Amino acid sequence: MTQPFLIFGSPAIGEEEIAEVQACLRSGWLGTGPRVAQFEQDFAAYQHIAPAQVAAVNSCTAALHVSMVAAKLEPGSEVITTPLTFCATVNAIIHAGLTPVLADVDPRTQNIDPVAIEAAITPRTRAILVVHFAGRPCEMNTIMAIAKKHGLLVIEDCAHAIETTYHGKKTGTFGDFGCFSFYATKNIVTGEGGMIIGRDEALIARAKVLALHGMSKDAWHRFGDSGYKHYQVVEAGFKYNMMDLQAALGIHQLARVDANWQRRRAIWQYYMTEFTDLPIALPAVPAANTKHAYHLFTIHLDEQCCGIARDLFLAMMNEEKIGVGVHYLSVPEHPYYQQNFGWMPEGYPNATRIGRQTVSLPLSAKLNDGDVERVVQIIRKIAKSVIK
Repeated sequence: MTQPFLIFGSPAIGEEEIAEVQACLRSGWLGTGPRVAQFEQDFAAYQHIAPAQVAAVNSCTAALHVSMVAAKLEPGSEVITTPLTFCATVNAIIHAGLTPVLADVDPRTQNIDPVAIEAAITPRTRAILVVHFAGRPCEMNTIMAIAKKHGLLVIEDCAHAIETTYHGKKTGTFGDFGCFSFYATKNIVTGEGGMIIGRDEALIARAKVLALHGMSKDAWHRFGDSGYKHYQVVEAGFKYNMMDLQAALGIHQLARVDANWQRRRAIWQYYMTEFTDLPIALPAVPAANTKHAYHLFTIHLDEQCCGIARDLFLAMMNEEKIGVGVHYLSVPEHPYYQQNFGWMPEGYPNATRIGRQTVSLPLSAKLNDGDVERVVQIIRKIAKSVIK
């Protein structure tokens, strides 16, 4: 029997989500409304913060952008971030009118290196934007000490790190802002969607206004059953609001976040056991006193050690109908950033090497035992035929 293509990052969608979406469609209220409000409250409870410290938006990119705008950083200010991230992290800095500065990653954790952060600080630096890569927390105690020493804002990109904790504290709650993603491949899925959390309730209130055109009232508060309310535009904002149709998914996804984390952890640990005898580099084990979100399972293929180029391995996995990913080609590999910032791959050797060798394997709560075993056996088959 021909095996179906195993889609990388395919989300686990339950009957509860489907029923909630149907109820939302029948309600006639699809835009920002009561389900978004409930999702915000539920997410605040999960993060152990007040509801006023949470704002739902339509992507993590929007969350990052609005955070920097809400903080009123001076135009042109420098924001230090990692070169091993999706382009959205850097683009959000640019769109906020700020200047991105890269600091290389630690080769073991693949997170931004605090030593590199300190070396990148100049008199123009105003913020540090960290990315908790693959679900592993950055060294937040050290990073927060650096930020305090230099008087810097800290923004946490938690797109991979909804469940992550560091020394008993949830990621996203260390810095001034935490930004989360609910994209289709993430640990909580709303199709597209994001969330901002923050220490300062006034800044989160401003972020909410900015996320909906700068209007003083959203549609639910203008057209709800309590009667029409006039609004005023108080800022030149953006179209970044989340819809109830998205929150209908998120409410039930969040309710299962711990069960789905347990499933991904079991798959992650099985991969670690099954691949120990192969000449490929596996992820570092989670550090003590942390909780890894197990968002990505990344292996590294050094052609000199294993006898196969990364891109050939990608092609062979695709031929075997196994979806894989690359997280990520380093930011300086891309021509836009080379042309506009002068960044070159050799300037960030750790991120560059990782980006050229890395492969992300399927890791989703939707995978059954047969799917996981199929991934393992296909990799072993490729190893036997090609890898030294």
